[in-house]
Amino acid sequence: MPCLNISTNVSLDGVDTSAILSQATSTVATIIGKPEAYVMIVVKGSVPIAFGGTEQPAAFGELVSIGGLSPSVNKQLSAAIAEILETKLSVPKNRFFLKFFDSKASQSQEYAQCLHALHQN
Repeated sequence: MPCLNISTNVSLDGVDTSAILSQATSTVATIIGKPEAYVMIVVKGSVPIAFGGTEQPAAFGELVSIGGLSPSVNKQLSAAIAEILETKLSVPKNRFFLKFFDSKASQSQEYAQCLHALHQN
């Protein structure tokens, strides 16, 4: 299940976050090659962020996926998500950083089992 977490110092008041969520979901699913039904997107606004010593609009993202990531895929994802952030939130492409984490299936299964155990109590 790919999960993209985006934090930005831009306020989301008055922003059509549904459009961001929808477009990011479609983009991640298409580029990674996973069904949209398994993609999670989280966007947090008004997060204190300084990038390059200034607090001008900026964003930081983390994408976790069980497989589907590679240098070429990561490059495509970075460009596509940066385009969405620039278009929807006016975050310049050069003020966005995206970190990738390709989780191993066995680690994710162990984590899911732990979560399942926690919810059983």
